[in-house]
Amino acid sequence: MISNDPHVGSPRSRVDGVAKVTGRATYAAEFVAPDLLHGCIVGSAIPRGKIRDFDLTAALAVAGVVTIFTHENRAHTAWFDSSYRDQVAPPGKPLRPLHDATIQHSDQPIALVVASSFEAARDAASLVGVSYEREPHETDLERARQDSYEPPKKRAGIARPPDPKGDAETAFADAPIKVTAEYRVPTEHHNPMELHGTTVVWEGDGKITVHDKTQGALNTQGYVTSVFGLATEDVRVVSPFVGGAFGSALRPHHQLFLAVMASLALERSVRVEMTRAQMFSHAHRPQTINSVAIGADAEGHIRALRHHAVAATSAYEDYQENVVNWSGMLYHSETTKLAYELAKLDIPTPGDMRAPGAPTGLFALESAMDELSCAAGIDPIELRLRNYTTRDENDDKPLTSKELRACYAEGAARFGWHRRTPAPRSMRSGKELVGWGMASGVWEAMMMKSSARATLTRNGRLEIACAASDIGTGTYTILSQIGADALGLDLDAVTVKLGDSSLPPAPIQGGSWTAASSGSAVTVACRSLCEILLKHAKSIEGSPLSGARIDDVVFNGGFVRLRQEQSSAVSIVDALSAAQVERIEAEETASPGLIAPLRRASYTHSAVFAEVHVDEQLNIVRVTRVVSAIAAGRILNPKTARSQIIGGVVWGIGMALHEETLTDHRFGRFMNRNLGEYHVPANADIGGIEVLFVEEHDDLINPIGVKGLGEIGVVGTAAAIANAIHHATGKRIRSLPITVDKLLAA
Repeated sequence: MISNDPHVGSPRSRVDGVAKVTGRATYAAEFVAPDLLHGCIVGSAIPRGKIRDFDLTAALAVAGVVTIFTHENRAHTAWFDSSYRDQVAPPGKPLRPLHDATIQHSDQPIALVVASSFEAARDAASLVGVSYEREPHETDLERARQDSYEPPKKRAGIARPPDPKGDAETAFADAPIKVTAEYRVPTEHHNPMELHGTTVVWEGDGKITVHDKTQGALNTQGYVTSVFGLATEDVRVVSPFVGGAFGSALRPHHQLFLAVMASLALERSVRVEMTRAQMFSHAHRPQTINSVAIGADAEGHIRALRHHAVAATSAYEDYQENVVNWSGMLYHSETTKLAYELAKLDIPTPGDMRAPGAPTGLFALESAMDELSCAAGIDPIELRLRNYTTRDENDDKPLTSKELRACYAEGAARFGWHRRTPAPRSMRSGKELVGWGMASGVWEAMMMKSSARATLTRNGRLEIACAASDIGTGTYTILSQIGADALGLDLDAVTVKLGDSSLPPAPIQGGSWTAASSGSAVTVACRSLCEILLKHAKSIEGSPLSGARIDDVVFNGGFVRLRQEQSSAVSIVDALSAAQVERIEAEETASPGLIAPLRRASYTHSAVFAEVHVDEQLNIVRVTRVVSAIAAGRILNPKTARSQIIGGVVWGIGMALHEETLTDHRFGRFMNRNLGEYHVPANADIGGIEVLFVEEHDDLINPIGVKGLGEIGVVGTAAAIANAIHHATGKRIRSLPITVDKLLAA
């Protein structure tokens, strides 16, 4: 259908870039409305107990305050817990803001102050008095792990660990080379630039337009209609731009509930935006303790692999993610035993955070593999090659494609791995020890059912419409490229509309599946549009395309042309004029095929190489360079793809060296709820980052042969850095982040 790919596969700049850098892009808490009211959230000061009573006198006396909502005067909402479950909710009872006097975690929303200005609402919120009945709480995973349990209900989309394969206990005992250790990943919080906010515009007659920070406009719409008993046609969700989310906006959060509740009760437009501290009152990467044991023969072949993880969850929901399953699919082992358990704490429910579960589980596995390489005296890459598998051994399925070998080879060559001396502390640069480490990465390559609409007007402009979100990954750009190539148009002749519940349905943007899902839907819709256009072009009297089929023509330069004789052509203008229409339109749905999801498994793979310099006296670590080699099928846009991997690598550096949410267990409260004390990497922390995309062809996975990129960049990065630090110093730190104090104490 298309003679060439001038846009897809080329490094195009973001089509939404100018809007973002000039401030024309509008985010959830920036939409305006007449007589807009502002809400400020009041959070609980205790982690567990009950509210005895409120003293609202001083707060209500602040000029501009309209009302204060608490559990005592909130509007009627749905009765059943099931009404509060969103598309990705884990098993349990979802948080119901202002439901009753019960406190389940610190900073739980207990009141909403609504005023004519943000300043008045903020000041009044600081004056809300609350008395509590405190109850004993538990926020320490080290203590709670003794009561850990296997979750009785599986979270949708999260596979349980596979049944044991063989007798791993006996095989481990008999193995001549053994590694066993515990690896810890702390609580980590999303800290996107854009705070979570919601602006609800009161349209009258019970209708509202909701501008929400969300990774799924339809998920937000479904939640609002279910909780508040509204008709779907009365709730429109519009979220064209998201200022970073990384999983934090997959589920609706309490600012959405509170803003909608206030708007419906007051019949006014209302905005509620969290503070930076309040961003620590909901989803986060859960603290996890991994126990790994690997037994191998003298040649390094794995004979036994055990991986057991205990992760923190809230007291009211069983949040789950894939942590240990990666250990059963990345390498061949004769016997395996994998187990995943939860421990309840008095904290907010954790949530999906960039590549949920994979960086956690693979920090443990890939650190243990590095320990095994040291114990066996085998190069880390060679060890992985000796245990290479071309199947998903959890389900005993072949893979649609796997080019991890190429990742190892090309990444090692670019990094210069052959110059590495294996002994710890054997490489130096002046007063600094130098370490080189590597790790493997793997992430699911999924496709979800998605729809898209393509509309072509007589002037040769194409509009693509889909309810999918763009959370900064470049979705606007890649969908523009796909549409432009399908119709043979310039990129600036294509407009993409996203993030609107009134558009053709799409899944939430998460799991690195949007390019495969919505990209396939756009491809199918554009093909249908091309068939309509060809039909009109053929209907012209004396048309040079008479008798042509869709595969006999190409679309470029505003014309439909015969593939073999491209001078024989009909323009878009003439075709639509002959049909006496100003526009043609096609809406289609793309669904996962049967081959990949049922008969085969599909994954994106990576090999990460890291260099660190460690001050021998001060033990300060610098990551001086990283090479990340990625096998992700067809790359739609090398420029935005590279950006995705760079962002993931930076996140992995933060995970390895910086990020940790600290809890004061006496008060059950997160302590470092700001960007001054919750450390994320700054420019000075980042050295050179090189990204390689190895060639990988996969015609089974989805109609356009792509795999996701949003997550794979972070997977394996922290492990590679930890392994490099061991190579530099000889010290094995098994608890993230790796900080100066841990190195000094080792």
